Amino acid sequence: MPDMQMPPLPEAWPLPLPLQVAAAAPPTLSFELFPPRAEAQEPAFWACVRRLERLAPDFVSVTYGAGGSTQARTHGVVERIANETTLRPAGHLTCVAATREEVDAVARRYWAAGISHVVALRGDMPGGGAYQPHPGGYADAADLVAGLRRIADFEISVAAYPETHPAAPSAAADLDNLRRKLDAGAARAITQYFFDPAVFLRFRDRAAAAGIVAPIIPGILPITNFAQAVKFSAACGASVPDWLGRLFAGLDDDPETRRAVAAVVATEQVRVLRANGVDAFHFYTLNRADLVCGIARVLGVGGCAAPPVQIETI
Repeated sequence: MPDMQMPPLPEAWPLPLPLQVAAAAPPTLSFELFPPRAEAQEPAFWACVRRLERLAPDFVSVTYGAGGSTQARTHGVVERIANETTLRPAGHLTCVAATREEVDAVARRYWAAGISHVVALRGDMPGGGAYQPHPGGYADAADLVAGLRRIADFEISVAAYPETHPAAPSAAADLDNLRRKLDAGAARAITQYFFDPAVFLRFRDRAAAAGIVAPIIPGILPITNFAQAVKFSAACGASVPDWLGRLFAGLDDDPETRRAVAAVVATEQVRVLRANGVDAFHFYTLNRADLVCGIARVLGVGGCAAPPVQIETI
């Protein structure tokens, strides 16, 4: 057999898997959960919480439903996470469907329970439609942040939109609104999800050029249902690249392959961003610990193995 010469090795390989680099520190992760909507969903929700707890995230946030429809459940879940787990919860607070006094009462309840981290959002109107401030309520997210800071020394996260909020008159106005929220006392911004890492990197550069120095954490959405992701994206202004549609084409009845594709896409997003200096990520989990734990493992964050299945012997 004739000698076969291997092609020369490239001078620089693509960013290797963190597990292959002993000196590489794993990224900092945080997670968003939504509260169980019915009692029957609670066992699965708390199983998800316990699995994510093993990853020792920076924090976990718990959302309101549309128009604040799950406020009571959100408050109860946040307090239970604080009392029964090692996780650091962050409760969502919005301006919709509540007066200042009602929002302030929830904030004081959180503070009294030892919950010092709040995600402050304007929120969406029940049933959709253009946003209208509640009579006697906070006008917008910047106003809410300022109100929270008057109550206590909260750590406050706010939202950012790499592709511009759908209701913003321009990208510049949207960036100015982000600056207002940070100037009012927010500690960081968490972005709406995106699928092209370049979208986030361009936004980060624009924010820096505008004088914004607070941390901006990219939001990552592992796709469990592509059609649903397209629908959500149309509502929130997130673009869906054509290549993503090609990856999920024909997989409607193949959930196992969909999960594999979703894990690869999300992992590659994070790896590209890490190569560009990003070291913290916020995952929109959709209460799916299995997918997020697999991604975290590849990124070098361990400790999320599922409990062993108990097999009865006869």
